[in-house]
Amino acid sequence: MTKQNASIKTGWNFDNSYARLPEYFYHRQNPVPVHSPKLVILNEQLAASLGLDAKALKSEESVEVFAGNRIPEGAAPLAQAYAGHQFGHFTMLGDGRAVLLGEQIDPEGNRFDIQLKGSGRTPFSRGGDGRAALGPMLREYIISEAMHALGIPTTRSLAVVTTGETIIRETELPGAILTRVASSHIRVGTFQYAAAWGKDEEIKALADYTIKRHYPDIEIDDDRYRTLLRDVIKRQAALIAKWMHTGFIHGVMNTDNMAISGETIDYGPCAFMDTYDPATVFSSIDREGRYAYGNQPIIGGWNLARFAETLIPLLHEDEEKAVEIAQEEISGYMGIYQTHWLSGMRAKLGITTEEQEDQALIEDLLNMMQKHRADFTNTFRALTYDKPEDTAMKGIKSFDDWYAKWKARLDRQKGTKESAQQLMRNSNPSVIPRNHRVEEALKAAVEQSDFSVMEKLVDVLSKPYAYTPEQEEYCKPPEPTNLPYRTFCGT
Repeated sequence: MTKQNASIKTGWNFDNSYARLPEYFYHRQNPVPVHSPKLVILNEQLAASLGLDAKALKSEESVEVFAGNRIPEGAAPLAQAYAGHQFGHFTMLGDGRAVLLGEQIDPEGNRFDIQLKGSGRTPFSRGGDGRAALGPMLREYIISEAMHALGIPTTRSLAVVTTGETIIRETELPGAILTRVASSHIRVGTFQYAAAWGKDEEIKALADYTIKRHYPDIEIDDDRYRTLLRDVIKRQAALIAKWMHTGFIHGVMNTDNMAISGETIDYGPCAFMDTYDPATVFSSIDREGRYAYGNQPIIGGWNLARFAETLIPLLHEDEEKAVEIAQEEISGYMGIYQTHWLSGMRAKLGITTEEQEDQALIEDLLNMMQKHRADFTNTFRALTYDKPEDTAMKGIKSFDDWYAKWKARLDRQKGTKESAQQLMRNSNPSVIPRNHRVEEALKAAVEQSDFSVMEKLVDVLSKPYAYTPEQEEYCKPPEPTNLPYRTFCGT
C-alpha cells in the first residue's frame, strides 16, 4: 500500500495544474509500490536547481518517494491519456508505465513535471506490466543529461532506484524506476487524443492550458491558436536542427514522442551516430528507416502537420479557411528548419557571416564524410583543432581542395582566427555518449552492480565542449565490426 505524506524536509513544492484540466485527460492513481527500493544515482545539480535538498533526497523516506511507495505532500498522482501515430499508424495510448506525481515549483517560480517511469500498471498499460528494467532507465539518465550538457532542450533525469524486483523481458532483468523532470508531458499525441475522442471545448481547454504554461506571451493574442501552431513549429524546427548538428538519432519519432514544449522526450532506441551516414538507423524495430538520421527533419514536419490537424476547430469557424491557415503555417516549417540547420553548420565551421555558397561548402564536406566513412563528431573536432590530418579524408585531393576553399572562406570574414576557432569549440562537442561507452557503463551497472563506470561517463559528458585531456579516451570511436549496433525500446 502506498504511504501518504512524506514528512522529511526535502523541498518538495507541488502544484497540480494539469489535474485541474477535465478528467478526460488523465486517470488519477498512485504508483504501484515495490518491495525494497534502493537509490543508485541522484542528480544533485538538478535537485538543487529544483529547490530540493540533495542530502535529504538520499534518505530512506525520499527513496520511497522515488520508488512510488510514498506520496510527497501536495502531490496528486495521475496517469496521462494521449494517442499517437506510431510508425505512421494511429492508436490510443497513454501513460502505461508512468505516473505524474505533480509539478514542482522551483525557487524562481518555474514549473516542472515530476514523473515516475516504470511505476506500475495503469488503465493505459495495454497488457504490459507497467515496469521498467534497470538498463533502459540508466540509459535515459545518461543520454538525457548528455543532451542537457550539449545545450539541446530535453527532459532530464533526477534519480534512478532499483525496485528489488525482477521483471521479465527476453530474460529476467532487475527492475528500476526513473524520476523524470520535464517542462511538461503535453505531447502532439495529447492533442490527437482530444481531437479524436473529445469535444471542441476539450481541445480548447488543452490549447489554452498549453498556451498559459508554455507560451504565456501569446495569451492575449486575438489569433492565439494560430500563433500557438506557429510557435510550436519554430521550437520543433530549432530542436531537430540541434539533433542534426550533434549526430543524435531519436529513433522513435512517433507523434506521442513529440513534446509541445519543444523538449526532446522519450529516450528509447536513441543513439548518437559515429560514422556519418544519413541513412543511419539504430532502432531494432525501424526496419524501413522511417526515423533514420537524415529523415528526422521530414518526420518532424509530418508530426507537426498532425498537430495542426488537431487545431482545425480553433483556427477558424469556417473549416475550409481553418485548413488553409494550418497548411500555410506548416508550409513554413522546412524553411525555418533549414535556417536553423544552416546557421548551426556555419558555426561548426567557424563561419560568422553569410555567403550564398556556404551551403554547398557544407554539403561537399558531408558528402566526402559519407563517402570515406568519417566519424561525424571527430571530423568536426579535428577541424576545430585545425588538424585535417586527423580526419578519415587525410591525403585525399578532393578534401585538400575543400580544406583550402574553407580556409579562404574564413579569411573573407571579419574577426580573428581565434574567434572563429572559439565559435567552433562552442559548437562542436569534443565528446558525445558513444554507444560502446554507454553499453560498457550499462553492463557494469546491470551485471555487476558497479555504477562507477556510469558515474565517470556522466561526469565526462557533463562538459562536452571542454576539450580537456581527460576526454581523449572517450573520444575514440568503437573498434570496427561487421555487426550493426542495435537499440531497443526501453520496455
